[in-house]
Amino acid sequence: MPLHVPPAPAPALRSVLAALGSPTAVREARTPALRSVQGPLSPEFPLPLHVLDQVAPKGRAVPPAGRAPRTRLVGWRFLIRSGDRAVAAADTMLTADGWAFSRFFEGPYLASTERALRHAETLGTSYQPRLLSVPELYMITLWLHSDTEADASEGSPLPADILVPLAPAPPGIAAHRPHGVAELLPMIGLRLAPAPLLRTPA
Repeated sequence: MPLHVPPAPAPALRSVLAALGSPTAVREARTPALRSVQGPLSPEFPLPLHVLDQVAPKGRAVPPAGRAPRTRLVGWRFLIRSGDRAVAAADTMLTADGWAFSRFFEGPYLASTERALRHAETLGTSYQPRLLSVPELYMITLWLHSDTEADASEGSPLPADILVPLAPAPPGIAAHRPHGVAELLPMIGLRLAPAPLLRTPA
């Protein structure tokens, strides 16, 4: 079923369009494909980028029953297309003056995101696509939010949501395998939990 892609804030889109129209911004971007591509470039498929702030209260590996993990919106990510293929991505960030262009980039997460989105479109349920980052694990997942009408800047993973780790994923977590929230978040929580202190023999 089709994904319900949320509209990005107009200032965020304008900032990316301005960066694409700036020869200096494109030339200084560390994206060889973006610098060498011929023809027009267009920002498409905006995805709200959320950070997983806390999986569980301090001292616990998993959240108590009924308590959702905390997330916060940190930016919007656009796929930069040339013709029918994505050649780079652009991030925007929220500043004191509003949404602003942050950076262009390419790399494994670009192809991984496209692959995960294509697979999500074949699922039998409609979702609102988002990105969920776990900075401590250098991990990003495609977050398929089950509430397609939700405000894309807010909310936490719901029990009916699907999380798809993008490649490269942390060791022990399978990339591109859809996980239920109740399955993946405890795995993340265990990895983020502080290691137990070893007691020295008396």
